[in-house]
Amino acid sequence: MKTLCLLYFLFLFSISPNAQSYTPDWQSLDKRPSPSWFKDAKFGIFIHWGLYSVPMWSPKGTYEEWYKYWLDNKKLFGNGNFTGTEVYDYHTKTYGADFEYGQFARMFKAQDYDPVAWAALFRKSGAKYIVLTTKHHEGFALWPSKEASRDYGRPWNSMEIGAHRDLVGEYAEALRQANLKVGCYFSLREWDNPLYKPETMELFVDRHLFPQLKDLVNNYKPDLIWVDGPDQYNDKQWKTPEILAWLYNESPVKDSVVVNDRWASNTGQRHGDFYTREYSNTNSTFEKPWEECRGIGFSFGFNQNEDLEDYTQPQALVLTLVNIVCQGGNLLLGIGPTANGKIPPIMQERLLQIGKWLEVNGEAIYGSRPWKQNIQWSKGDQNWKPQGKHYVSGNEILKQTVNPEPGYAVKEVFFTTGGDDCVYAILPRIPKGNFTLKNVQATSKTKVCLLGLKKKVTWKQKGKDLIVNIPLIAFDEIPCDYAWTLKLEHVR
Repeated sequence: MKTLCLLYFLFLFSISPNAQSYTPDWQSLDKRPSPSWFKDAKFGIFIHWGLYSVPMWSPKGTYEEWYKYWLDNKKLFGNGNFTGTEVYDYHTKTYGADFEYGQFARMFKAQDYDPVAWAALFRKSGAKYIVLTTKHHEGFALWPSKEASRDYGRPWNSMEIGAHRDLVGEYAEALRQANLKVGCYFSLREWDNPLYKPETMELFVDRHLFPQLKDLVNNYKPDLIWVDGPDQYNDKQWKTPEILAWLYNESPVKDSVVVNDRWASNTGQRHGDFYTREYSNTNSTFEKPWEECRGIGFSFGFNQNEDLEDYTQPQALVLTLVNIVCQGGNLLLGIGPTANGKIPPIMQERLLQIGKWLEVNGEAIYGSRPWKQNIQWSKGDQNWKPQGKHYVSGNEILKQTVNPEPGYAVKEVFFTTGGDDCVYAILPRIPKGNFTLKNVQATSKTKVCLLGLKKKVTWKQKGKDLIVNIPLIAFDEIPCDYAWTLKLEHVR
């Protein structure tokens, strides 16, 4: 009896104090607390890699990963004026009129894919989580998914054709060895799946989508699931509450997984563990964690048609990260490997430039929260907006910071707080001499320093403002590029 009692109490104490059963309805599901790691991570990398990585081409200002849709429908959407046949014309000229998109599967060989090298690069970039397109809208799976090949009636996963490798499995293993969170992008939409139509949606979900998602989760145990492409179908048609109830109650990642908000036509910025935005630059505040995603260029997938001026400058990438983080969000920055598995050098360079900046300033980013005022503006009109564009270029943040148009205000300071009476003031311009931090009140314990600089920084209070005096900095003493951080201890 004593042994049985001991086992019983050990069982009780083994149960997580946060364990809870969720019912398949939003009132219950929305009560699930979002795992804290996501809100603390701040910076992630989005990898678009699939059959579209073979042609690697679309008109500037469009999503290259939509190559199949542009090809089949002879229409285009994005930044620019298009006839709609650009991709079709390119495809027929390059591959021939009889070359079907599905034939790219044999050419998607990933022969130079080195997930360990990828993970090493991501670690150096300072990213804390990575999201790979395990299956995009074409339905081709990067793991041995039996549902993909069965429903398309042909080899339609990377184990059976092309690379003949479990690309997701190798990715997940390499990331975990590098202590990075594993994210899986999973498309709901499948353009050519014979069941993906209104009259057979229930069969599509029950026979294809839900079993395929379970297979992905059970095999690779992702830390994050990033769904996309709900089209016009609502949460009842997608059976979203039932899927999330399984994920939160029964799956092997029930206590740790984080999911986004794109599960149905009516769930965006309403349900999910975090909300998403895409290629925007508007200021935002949400009651839940949120994330902005964008590519380094105008496409998520690598577009060989893009030139240097189409890529976001390194200072703009850093300031984009800072602008998002000071408002409580994360940046998910997109890269696109080639079909052979190589990350283009310019993308590698951008990631390393961000990582070098984070080595000096990371304490102002990771685990931070918005302060009482997240941005300090200069005088002028704060309502500058890019004109006539669907996707906002990453370089537009420079117009709001270091290169404004006449009459418009700039964001002079981005504020974050790390708690424990510590505030960070991140400056887009390297400070010289006296710099005014508006509405910052010193205390008897106040200390000020510039991260990465050994020289002493002095300050004085003037009314409601803190006047910081930056000593003369020699060229070889500049602690970093792109943006500079004042650490303010014990201020109000």
